[in-house]
Amino acid sequence: MQSVARSQSTVGPDTAVPKDATLIYRQSRWTRLTHWLWAISLFFMLLSGLQIFNARPQLYIGKESGFAYNNTIFAIGAENTASGPRGYTEIFGKRFDTTGVLGWSGPPDRETARAFPSWATIPSYYDLGTARVVHFFFAWILTTTLVVWLVASLVNGHLRRDLVPRIDDLRRLPRDIVD
Repeated sequence: MQSVARSQSTVGPDTAVPKDATLIYRQSRWTRLTHWLWAISLFFMLLSGLQIFNARPQLYIGKESGFAYNNTIFAIGAENTASGPRGYTEIFGKRFDTTGVLGWSGPPDRETARAFPSWATIPSYYDLGTARVVHFFFAWILTTTLVVWLVASLVNGHLRRDLVPRIDDLRRLPRDIVD
């Protein structure tokens, strides 16, 4: 089977495509570049964000947080037990043993208490400062790329033509939700 790649400008309702051809729609170079930059940025932001979370692995509800309050809704930690140190994850007061993955992990000779294991964080060693630098650097790349994509999408009509819902789309939305 023959593979055919064409840009959107050459493919239309009047364009004849051979019956044995596979039509592959390719986004513009700018769209592909910005999407790859977003994916890379989100990857680094996620892993550096996990390292930042390691600094205080708890989430609270309410306006106040700290040791004097009992408003933790999510926590990852480690505790000493009769059988040795164990990792745990606590969600809304319900505690789960997550030793080896969350709370207490590492190679057998160097296990340590940390919310997320070293293989899941950037940097892999505990360094809050570097994690914040990496996180904000990629946040700026993400934001700048988004602005470039928005401006380009406004200029080339992609936003209006392909992304903004039309009146017909909004009219059919309730039925689409039900279906």
